[in-house]
Amino acid sequence: MTNPDFLSAAQDLFPYTRDLRRDFHMHPELGFREVRTAGIVARELRALGLEVSTGVAETGVVALLEGAHPGPTVLVRFDMDALPVTEETGAPYASQTEGLMHACGHDGHTAIGLTVARMLHARRADLRGTVKFVFQPAEEGLGGAARMVAEGVLENPRPRHTLALHLWNSAPLGWLGVAPGPVMAAAEFFRLRLRGRGGHGAIPDAAADPIVAAAQVVSALQSVVSRNVPPRETAVVSVTHIRAGETFNVIPPDALLEGTIRTFQPEVRETVLRRFREVVEGVSAAMGCRAEIEFMDYTPAVVNDPAVTALVRQAAAKVLPESHVESEYATMGSEDMAFMMQEVPGCYFFVGSANPEKGLDAPHHHPRFDFDERVLPRAAALMAQAVWEVVG
Repeated sequence: MTNPDFLSAAQDLFPYTRDLRRDFHMHPELGFREVRTAGIVARELRALGLEVSTGVAETGVVALLEGAHPGPTVLVRFDMDALPVTEETGAPYASQTEGLMHACGHDGHTAIGLTVARMLHARRADLRGTVKFVFQPAEEGLGGAARMVAEGVLENPRPRHTLALHLWNSAPLGWLGVAPGPVMAAAEFFRLRLRGRGGHGAIPDAAADPIVAAAQVVSALQSVVSRNVPPRETAVVSVTHIRAGETFNVIPPDALLEGTIRTFQPEVRETVLRRFREVVEGVSAAMGCRAEIEFMDYTPAVVNDPAVTALVRQAAAKVLPESHVESEYATMGSEDMAFMMQEVPGCYFFVGSANPEKGLDAPHHHPRFDFDERVLPRAAALMAQAVWEVVG
């Protein structure tokens, strides 16, 4: 099986990829509402003659590309949803929907996926096995991947391996993050309700002040990681939202705290959750309050299979040999691709997309987020080559 020149092919298709990306960017849609986006995806895939299924997990699209030669099935996933963020880029292709924008690069991911489909379809006479293209809705905390798994995306046919990528504005164009093991963290979201006893601000001794308790809880939680997690391991506990009280002279009866917990290893997660609960309940009780703790929306860690990751690194050496490849990269961000990779081994890799000289380096989920579009053919070529290596 001759090796295609996917980088040249992706560069030839750059106008197609860029135009798709800009169109998706101008018309962002939230999770499980990607009706227009999914319609374009299905149209482009059907134009290639692929077998296409729509309406998977509401708005997901799945397509099968069968090679001319027998071989394994590989699943490649691209997420489609936007965020409830008001765009401030001033780009000519800025969002036309007030209050929504593609602030995480999923517009680029979708365009890359369609480009990969075109490139692999053009080489299907040399392709082994089957490529299952999965365009996923609702990655941004709404459980789209779990829904797709529950609706059978990993069956008929069942893939041997999975692949996914993320354009990464934390690193410049020319950088790649391709690492074995945990690369994105498991995520917990917590809600604490501290129940106290309200009263007059001038008579605090007659009340049980949940605001004081909340302050003590936030401070004490900083010790959960620093004094319970081994220094060579990693975890994050962040309180990101506090709400209590309505006016200046009334001690409220309760306080609400919300935030997130991030871990890589299951045993670290168990330790953090246990100590979290013990600290919150103990400190609250010492302050005369009662704590109600709720954990929700657990996303497992994204853990890359070493063998598949080695094949992606091999692909990078072939199509992007000048790139700086970081082999120990990990982020405390989370990704629900973990639900698919829990079932089927794979590799989730990062493609640097920032260009500070052009002002294209705002972080993900920022109102001014945008990336250097020259990353599009690079990412498409790498994904196509990665598929080629995995099925080969």
